[in-house]
Amino acid sequence: MDTLGKVFLVGAGPGAVDLLTLRAARLLAQADVVLHDALVSEEVLAVATRARRINVGKRCGRRSMPQAAINLLLVDAAITHRTVVRLKGGDPAVFGRLREELDALQRAGIAHEVVPGITSALAAAAQLGVSLTERGLARSVTLATPAVGVGEAGGSDWACADPSATLCLYMSGGDFGACARRLIARGWSPQTPVRAVRNISGLDSEVWSGTLDQVPSRIAGPVTVLIGWALAGAAPLALPAAHAITTAPTLS
Repeated sequence: MDTLGKVFLVGAGPGAVDLLTLRAARLLAQADVVLHDALVSEEVLAVATRARRINVGKRCGRRSMPQAAINLLLVDAAITHRTVVRLKGGDPAVFGRLREELDALQRAGIAHEVVPGITSALAAAAQLGVSLTERGLARSVTLATPAVGVGEAGGSDWACADPSATLCLYMSGGDFGACARRLIARGWSPQTPVRAVRNISGLDSEVWSGTLDQVPSRIAGPVTVLIGWALAGAAPLALPAAHAITTAPTLS
């Protein structure tokens, strides 16, 4: 190629293919190469009918590709291909290490564009039929994660979130119980409503409902946890039949 290609950092949304944005679907159909996260669904990947697909995803507790290697792959792909898609679960700017990849592309002089997607906290609220904000109950929303990378100092800033806000925890299923205990120790009411949603927007999606003092020690799989009084009016039984309402032992 005479000129470098362009890299599109695209949000894949929560999983369901029909929750992709129109721009995301168009770019996937045009892509020569797609570097995708591990949790991107097969239905979404199938939209990239002509692309070479490379799984560069990270999964908690499993051996995965270092971020530096992903950055190099993006640069190399743009040198040899016109349209490169870096496909990230949810929205690229929410716990997606977007800044590191943008920096690598900028240093290499490669054109790039960020295409937003539906982040899991918003998708979980939609699936549950709840509002993350509620007049008189929750006037703000906090997106946080207790997860820390290898070599990073552990932090508890997320536990300092305002108890009058709705707290949305990403990548917290493995420490579900510990997170709840930390919040209670920081002044959150033990009766604060909690909803944990696994495999958001999928036919195999499951929901755990309870309060902070009832949560199990852990929930396996990709889980997003919503905590706050705005969830008090949630009506789990109103979910579509395909979305199973389960108890903690089934999810653990």
